[in-house]
Amino acid sequence: MTEGSALLVVHHTTSPATRELLEAVLAGTAAEGLESVEVTVRAALSATLADLLAADAVLLGTPANIGYMSGALKHFFDTVYYPALTAKTGMPYGLWVHGNDDTTGAIRAVEAIAKGMGWKPALPPVSAIGSPSKADTEACWNLGATVAARLAT
Repeated sequence: MTEGSALLVVHHTTSPATRELLEAVLAGTAAEGLESVEVTVRAALSATLADLLAADAVLLGTPANIGYMSGALKHFFDTVYYPALTAKTGMPYGLWVHGNDDTTGAIRAVEAIAKGMGWKPALPPVSAIGSPSKADTEACWNLGATVAARLAT
């Protein structure tokens, strides 16, 4: 990608745990050497089609709610799916999910939608269960840094 590449972070942070993971992702996107990447952060209910179309990559964060992604992230996908269906084919994306018990259904749902849009995972999803551990926050930092680094090179 070229200098001035754009990274969109779409998140639904309803708890201290999801906030902690978001902060780790954002710290990763701000790592040394990534200054050329413009990071736009949007709550899932505020993210728009224009935000997505302006992005060169996207990071998605959600709690796992009753075995699924948050309704807010689903709303984002409902808003952008058809208008952006072919506009961002091949776009790299990353995903982090927090759950109290299980994140499998939420991950599966996001991956299915992203695959339908032709997006390519930059890394495997980060799954955090319960209180985020140091390994969870480090994985989120790495996710943010890795996706941003792809745009900075």
